[in-house]
Amino acid sequence: MLEISAAEKAAAEKIFGDRLGLAERYVEHLATSGMERGLLGPREVPRLWSRHVLNCAVVAELIAEGARVADVGSGAGLPGLTLALARQDLQLTLIEPLERRVIWLNEVVDDLGLENVTVLRMRAEQAVGQTAADVVTARAVSALKNLAGLTIPLLEGRGEVLAIKGRSAAEEIEKAAKTIRKLGGTATSVVTVGEGLLEEPTTVVRIVVGS
Repeated sequence: MLEISAAEKAAAEKIFGDRLGLAERYVEHLATSGMERGLLGPREVPRLWSRHVLNCAVVAELIAEGARVADVGSGAGLPGLTLALARQDLQLTLIEPLERRVIWLNEVVDDLGLENVTVLRMRAEQAVGQTAADVVTARAVSALKNLAGLTIPLLEGRGEVLAIKGRSAAEEIEKAAKTIRKLGGTATSVVTVGEGLLEEPTTVVRIVVGS
């Protein structure tokens, strides 16, 4: 079992509730086969809970009940699988172009018995019209100026993009503002989630599309 601090455990219990056991199993997958197959580096293993899983899972509080969520460039399932674990009411579509990652994601989804998850092997541009989404999520995919073009079209005119970003979020918004408007974004803001729960809260860029 991967070590987890008392504070991380308390946060994980609050976020995942009775599915904490499944979240722990997911972390084990990340630390073993995920690392072996190059989905994340060995240096990330000691901080899987704090920097990756909890950091992503808190984004669930920004998503409306019963929403259809498309996770772009899902990779190791961050944030997609953490959201599926935290919220059984959500319908998740994980969009990932690399075959080895798709194989791994499907193995994990099957092992955890996640019935609210579908994995699509394709690029985000190819997924437009292939999947219906109210919310599009992304983490560590691309700079916001480029990411806007990969995510906003998936909403087909209405919904929200939630992009997990770092300290340069405001700067990225400034550079992407024109592109976001052109694609139909009506409001863009920086939101912080996980305050009082995580040692380092998560920074999210939220783009509202349509009215």
